Parts: sequence; structure tokens; C-alpha cells
Amino acid sequence: MSSEYLVEVSHLKQYFPVRSGFKTIPLKAVDDVSFNIKPGETLGLVGESGCGKTTVGRTLLRLYKPTSGSIKFEGEEVTEKNIHALRKEMQMVFQDPYSSLNPRMTVEDIIGEPLDVHKLYSNRAERHEKVISLMETVGLNAEHATRYAHEFSGGQRQRIGIARALAVDPKFIVCDEPVSALDVSIQAQVVNMFEDLQAERGMAYLFIAHDLLVVQHISDRIAVMYLGHMMELAESDELMNNPKHPYTQSLLSAVPIPDPETARNSKRIILEGDVPSPLRMPSGCPFRTRCKYATEQCAMAMPELTDRGEGHMVACWNR
Repeated sequence: MSSEYLVEVSHLKQYFPVRSGFKTIPLKAVDDVSFNIKPGETLGLVGESGCGKTTVGRTLLRLYKPTSGSIKFEGEEVTEKNIHALRKEMQMVFQDPYSSLNPRMTVEDIIGEPLDVHKLYSNRAERHEKVISLMETVGLNAEHATRYAHEFSGGQRQRIGIARALAVDPKFIVCDEPVSALDVSIQAQVVNMFEDLQAERGMAYLFIAHDLLVVQHISDRIAVMYLGHMMELAESDELMNNPKHPYTQSLLSAVPIPDPETARNSKRIILEGDVPSPLRMPSGCPFRTRCKYATEQCAMAMPELTDRGEGHMVACWNR
């Protein structure tokens, strides 16, 4: 492998055409995002709803065709032509365990489908064996194989989705809010399972989530997105303890603190105004309309993501 990175994303843009009256205008879901992921690393991706996190994940796997920019996997450009072969290396666990599983297929067929697509068995007995082994890996019983998805709880369905992603033994998995639809007690089990699988198999994750504490727990580095732009990227503990971007600071101030004494003394940063519409974005930095540090320069141009020391990247003119 020529590059030290498993996944390299540079200047990724994903615009969706939206009809507005008689004209079509672009909805800029992802606007010039760049990042890298090393083999075996977990990059957490956080931000509020509608900031483009899921779109980034789906575009990496070419579930959406990128508007522009490049995505490389093991140094090779991901294109329409080679994506079928690369799907064996790159998989996705979807957010909603209720809608991402086919209700007409048994669990064995759901988990076995990637094996069918990539022809990874020589006979039915070997396929059955592989499926049962995958089910045991994610904590499901062998007798569940003949059941249908509707017979399972949310946590069990998510495990079926994870087993399906693991079926082709990928090197990289996009985890799109894999625990947000689950109860808190089940969330911990699923997150721990992701960590155990990573330790065993050495996979890299792009872990997309709302919950900053979950992300801090599982991630090596964390990236913060706002309205299609990447605002900050740093080592997990560094970002949580020393946030530099005003948006990251306000996000972290909203995280519940279990210690009442600390919670009373910590100040919640309430943001002014509303989130702008992605169809009518402010010029320059999209966060400037809600930022107390905004200056005229912020309206002129979006700041580059620059290194403020030890790989702590921030996109801000004034911090």
C-alpha cells in the first residue's frame, strides 16, 4: 500500500438539485470536506441533524455519486468502475435497524446476501456455516437463522445489520449512527461490540453519531461538521478537553455532566439565532450568523482547516 492512509477524502462536495419555483438550486449537503483515516483507526464524525454527516458516509461508499472531489481507498481512486470490487473492503451499518433489513428475507438470507454477491462460498453448507459463525460473532443464536427481522428487538436487528457488514470481512466500515435508535443499555453493548470486533479484525471505522460521549469513548480522532463544512478535527481527548472552534465549544457545553457540582459550575453556551437553510447559506463561514466572534472577514471567505499544533485542525479566522 503506497499511502499510510486507508481512506483519503479530498475536497469532497455533494450537492443535490432542489426545485424552487421554476428554477433548480443546489442543496450543498457536503461542501469541500477533506480528511484521512488510517488502517485500524476510528474517526468519529459529529454535528447536529442536517449537517451532512450521513451524506459523507454514503458518498464514501458511492451510494451517492459525488458532485466533485476525490475518494481514495488504499491509494486507489474509488470510481463507478471499481466500486463493486471495493464493496468487499468497504461496508456500512445503517442508522435505522427497522428499515435497513428486508422484511421478506430470513436472517440467514440477509447475512448471506453479501456472500452471494461476492461468491464467497463453494456450496450451501459452507454458506450456512459462515452465516452461523457471523451470528455467533455478534451475539445471536444459531436458531435465529430461520426467523424474520420483525421478530427481533431493535438491538438484535442492529446486530443482524452488523453481521451483514462483517460477512465480506471488510477493512473499513461506515457506522451511520448505529446506536441512536437503541435504548441506552443496549447502546453500550453495541458500542463495546464494535470495539471488540475492531480489536479482533483490525478494521477502520467512520463512526457517525450525535452523542459526543459515545463518540469520545470509541474514537481515536473526532471531526466536527456544521452545514456541510468541517469545522474542527483533533485527537479525541484533545478535542473534548480543548475545543477551539466556537461551534465545538457550544456543542460540548450541551453534553450532560454526571457530577452535579461540576455541572452547576459549567456554563452552557447558548447559540444565537437559527441554523440557516442549506438552500440559502450565508456567504463565507456558514457559522458566522450565530458566532459572537464573527468579523467582516468571516463574511468574505470560508476559512481553511489549518493545523494549530499536533494535528489539531480548526477552520476559523478568529480562534
